[in-house]
Amino acid sequence: MPITTNDHLLANLRVVLVQTYHPGNIGAAARAMRTMGITALHLINPRDFPAEEASRMAAGAGELLKRAQVHDSLQAAVGDCTMVIGASARLRERALPCFEEGDEMGQAAMHAALHGPVALVFGRERFGLTNEELDHCTHQLRLPTDPSYGILNLAQAVQIACYELRNAWRRGNGDRDPERMGEMQGGEPRPSRAQLQYFDELLVELLRPTGFLNQPHAKTQEKLRAIIRRSEPSKRELSMLTGMIKALAGK
Repeated sequence: MPITTNDHLLANLRVVLVQTYHPGNIGAAARAMRTMGITALHLINPRDFPAEEASRMAAGAGELLKRAQVHDSLQAAVGDCTMVIGASARLRERALPCFEEGDEMGQAAMHAALHGPVALVFGRERFGLTNEELDHCTHQLRLPTDPSYGILNLAQAVQIACYELRNAWRRGNGDRDPERMGEMQGGEPRPSRAQLQYFDELLVELLRPTGFLNQPHAKTQEKLRAIIRRSEPSKRELSMLTGMIKALAGK
């Protein structure tokens, strides 16, 4: 049965699985996505794909697997996204803007999907996403599991997150309630992940000769990146910041 979606917001959502080890987990995740109407699956260096086990676990979501895109880096999979949400239970020293509640994540993702693709990123079965991979994300998602045993398998995590996305879509746009649709409209377009990365690289290029980034153990570059992510600038605001630092540098 061909995959269809009746709303461009759902079509703007993608699930990204990083270096999945067991192909059955890819199929189970695809099935979880399909039940919520989210059909764009991206895979980063899966160990075994395509695979019979993935197709078996996908059940009725086989078409989704056939359309899955495989990339050799996370950057390639999310570079065009306006929001990249990394699912991780770990606390970080320089935390990204973090969603502690699934419904808050869903609402924010739906708003961002008005302006471009949104990615939900899940890491490896055994140890999740690395800090370097979280650096490619604009936000973090920490599902409120029991502190004594907060271990979700990959398909479970995908199912919960996709459920929250669909609920936000249904309440804000899918039910066609004019008042709720109005709440989601508005706001300026967000920059893509590639545009944020360009700003990061430009800032480092202009600051490095000044010695500002060279203080031992200060981790200044990482802290500056975290400040920009937390501020969540619009595309126009990021363009203004880019022009400002170029002007200050005489470029």
